[in-house]
Amino acid sequence: MFIGIDHGTTAMRFSSGDAEFKISREEARGFSADDLARLAPLDEIEGIAVCYSMGDGISAITGIERVRNRGVISREGAGKHIGGGTRVYDAIEESGLPAVVIPGLHRASPTDPRFKAYSHQSSPEKIGILYEVVHDLGDDVVVCDASSNTVTLLVTAGRITGAFDACVFAPGTRHGALDVDAIRRIDRGESTANDAFLHAGVNYTVPSDLRTETMAMFAAMECASMLLLNPGANVALAGSMAPAIAPRVKKLLSRNVTVYDEWCASRGLARIACDVFSGATDILGLAVER
Repeated sequence: MFIGIDHGTTAMRFSSGDAEFKISREEARGFSADDLARLAPLDEIEGIAVCYSMGDGISAITGIERVRNRGVISREGAGKHIGGGTRVYDAIEESGLPAVVIPGLHRASPTDPRFKAYSHQSSPEKIGILYEVVHDLGDDVVVCDASSNTVTLLVTAGRITGAFDACVFAPGTRHGALDVDAIRRIDRGESTANDAFLHAGVNYTVPSDLRTETMAMFAAMECASMLLLNPGANVALAGSMAPAIAPRVKKLLSRNVTVYDEWCASRGLARIACDVFSGATDILGLAVER
């Protein structure tokens, strides 16, 4: 049995591919490795793929015992810090269960160097989404994960080309890029940069009747940008907002769009765990270092 753990913005999701459960990040502060028995007896768990924060301290899929500082450069930066993800990571590490840590995408990643104009491209759980979608749709895909934040990624010929991170382009419901007004508030000392990021989503910036339409437009724009690099790629949407924005994204792009549910990341991570612990040395162009 193999398990994937998705460190999402609002919840931690656990999947074996056949069964799932989720807990809020606040509830995750009380997590114990014994909770995995909801998916399988602990002695039947053959491997786990776990994510933590931005994953910018590693660039390969790495055995958890080899990872320092949970695979991040620093916990400071863009994001909401609660403690649940830290507890889950530490419980898995302390359990002795076989586990690998999934990296995020950043300047040390083997992506198209032009994407490295920005320091960070994607957090680790999006790799799980990509792996699940590639399994279904083939080796050329654009995937937009739209929920609290929006992140869009491209895979070409089975290798990750690059991604737009949440603080670069399209807004999510809660988070988004810092515009001129946000920069001015920060310079006046009225807000920290992180707080501005956490309140730059459509829930804070546009009227309620335009929020879904706005997210759909920007998600389609990100997908269209990726399609410039791979015009024949299949397009998929994931995340809590995917069903709501899918019809408009499909119309704007004039092509079919496949929609995935909230379990896509954890299922894909379970699939990664299965392949890594079965001997894979490469996942979507990311090296495996166990």
